[in-house]
This record gives sequence, structure tokens and C-alpha cells, in this order.
Amino acid sequence: MSERIAFIGGGNMASAIIGGLIKQGRPASSFEVVEPFAEARQALKDKFGIVAHEQAGAFLQGVSLVVWATKPQTFREATQPVRAHVTGALHLSVAAGIPSSSIARWLGSERIVRSMPNTPALIGLGMTGLYARGGVTAQDRTLIESVTATMGESLWVEREEQLDAVTALSGSGPAYVFYFLEAMTSAGTEMGLPAEQAYKLAVETFRGASALARASNEPPEVLRQRVTSKGGTTYAALTSMDESQMKALFGKALHAAERRARELGIEFGKD
Repeated sequence: MSERIAFIGGGNMASAIIGGLIKQGRPASSFEVVEPFAEARQALKDKFGIVAHEQAGAFLQGVSLVVWATKPQTFREATQPVRAHVTGALHLSVAAGIPSSSIARWLGSERIVRSMPNTPALIGLGMTGLYARGGVTAQDRTLIESVTATMGESLWVEREEQLDAVTALSGSGPAYVFYFLEAMTSAGTEMGLPAEQAYKLAVETFRGASALARASNEPPEVLRQRVTSKGGTTYAALTSMDESQMKALFGKALHAAERRARELGIEFGKD
């Protein structure tokens, strides 16, 4: 790839993407970064040799792609000094909650892709949902996919509102896993295991089960049934979960996350 890429915001997510692209062979000189915080600018210089800018300027002219990695609450403000320098560029937002219609209005462009990554993207194992506005071409999508591939897997959704569901499932999803890891570790210590051993057992079980599910063509119901013998230990645990209506409660929690994602979109998308 020979395109110049600009990052508005040089924090953890931008650093993860830049690091992945550099590993693919892209030179550090092909990036422009606008980052107001001196500590983050120094980190980019130390790690990648990139001299980031405190403010937007003419150096942004001619970039092919602008990656918006700002905080949602500062997104609109950040577009104002950038807009005049990036006419014709493709835009990728990794900021949570900002509707693409607001981004298009603030930038005066329809070449907008909105994404919903999750934190495992920081180690290249993320899951990212993508939505493209009408001005995004097939070639644009290819460029976006080459960038998001540095974070892990991705998928395109047909309707933007589906990104709220992506947020509920995968965007917030790592926290659910950590929540269960907490619970399993706590239960393990109550049953007499050292905390370190209980935690390792829980983490490796999640890792192995996820890898098994990914490698299998069978639905999770079948995989679950294969490790559940009636009257056995797994059966006892799952019966307890069913009696507590855990599946319904977990579904309720995800719907709450989806609802909050919609609310934040309205809040952050205001002019």
C-alpha cells in the first residue's frame, strides 16, 4: 500500500493500528498523526519513530485515509480544524457511538466508514463491525479491510443501526468474559484452589473453548451437549444456571447494552 494515512488521535487504538501496519511493511513516514497530548506524542516517537503533531495543519493535505481515533465527546470539535485539509479523503471512525450521518455532516463527505472494534484489537485479536455510507466504493472497502485486519477479524453490516447490536455483543463483550473470569476465579478459591491456579484454569478454559468453537462447524448447542452427560457435573452446573434463568438474564443485559449504544449515538451526534 502506498497511501498516506492520517490519524486524528494517537492513543491506544491508533497505536495498535499503526503498529500492525508497520509490521505489514508500511513505513512510518506514511503516517500523519494529530495528538494534542505530549505524552502520547512522545510514545509514538519512541515506539514507531513517528513525529506526531499537536494540531491539524496543511501536512494533512493529500492523505488517502483519515482514521478518527478521538474520544466520542471531542469528535465534533476535532473535525473543525481538520475538515478543510482532507477534502476527498476516505474516513474511518473508530470512535464509539458517533452516527455516520453526524460525521458526514461535520466533514462534508459521504466517504465515511463507521466501525465498532473491541479491546482485543490492541493485541491483534479484535472483532470489528463495519458500516459504509453510500459514497464508499468497493476500492475504499478494500483499503478499510487492509487497515482493520491489523486489529483482527471484521465484518460488514448492511444497516447502521446493526452496529448497536455489534456494540452489545463484541464491543462490550470482552467485559462479559472478564466478568465470568472473576466469578470462576472467586468460586475456585472458595473450593480450595489458590487464586492464581483458579484464574489460570478459567482463562485457559475460555481460550480453549473459544478455539474449539471457532474450529468447529457445529453450533454451540451441539458443542455444549457433547460435554454434558445427564446426571454429571456439567449437567448439575447448567441445570443450576437454567433454574436461575441465567440465559434470559444475560440476554437482558445485552439488550441493555444495545439500548445504551443507541442513546449514546443520539447524545454524541448532536451539533
